Amino acid sequence: MANTTVRGATSVHGTNPQYLIETVIRSRIYESLFWKEQCFALTAETLIDKAIELNCIGGVYGNQRPTHFMCLLLKLLQIQPEKEILIEYLLVDEFKYLRALAAIYIRLVFRPAEVFELLEPLLKDYRKIRLRNTSGYRLTYMDEYVDELLREERVCDIILPRMTKREVLEEVEGLAPRASLLLDAMKAESDSDSDRGRGHVRSRNGDGDVRMNGGSSRSASVKSGERSPSEGRFVSRSPTRSPASPGQFRSRTPSMSPDRD
Repeated sequence: MANTTVRGATSVHGTNPQYLIETVIRSRIYESLFWKEQCFALTAETLIDKAIELNCIGGVYGNQRPTHFMCLLLKLLQIQPEKEILIEYLLVDEFKYLRALAAIYIRLVFRPAEVFELLEPLLKDYRKIRLRNTSGYRLTYMDEYVDELLREERVCDIILPRMTKREVLEEVEGLAPRASLLLDAMKAESDSDSDRGRGHVRSRNGDGDVRMNGGSSRSASVKSGERSPSEGRFVSRSPTRSPASPGQFRSRTPSMSPDRD
């Protein structure tokens, strides 16, 4: 009786929710000491305390022994909490392993459109988490874990249900386009560069306008027909000599007047 699904639970993807985990792993969970001692009679409320104590995610390790993370996932599938409770698990930012547990449960049970809407915001979570597998422990990140849930077919040693592509959901179910942080950052950077370029062009055009305005004023004065006082006569560049100046030119040859003898 301790391993049966709660009465009144709805089928998921046409089958018992517990059957979403492979038979071999599920039987190992039923035989594990953690399942028998710590997971017995857990509810959606008391399971939070066990999830807070988690220190890693993963499926099986060592000699096909199930992790505590996988045991609690099977317990969630067994008791099948309400959707609002799972969303509250997901929104708790303080406990990252509780969020990871809720994320994989949502990926297994919820509809594809809801999966994208609920899990894509977690791609902004860059915290480190530990993953335990047959080769030991390794570090990963929450955003990488969520990205694997959205793209990969197998995560934490269990096969995930097939999910409709996002492009199809956008056309058929009206799913909003994905907002990419990288594209937003690149767009903001390009906008700032273009603004700086416009300011530089404005400053150069401002200097050119001053020169052009000066030239246009000169050309306008020529076109208007106005002439300066010095434009109506020829001005010689050689020095002029007045008639009364001492250096007046005198001929050295005697002049012959017809009156003189």
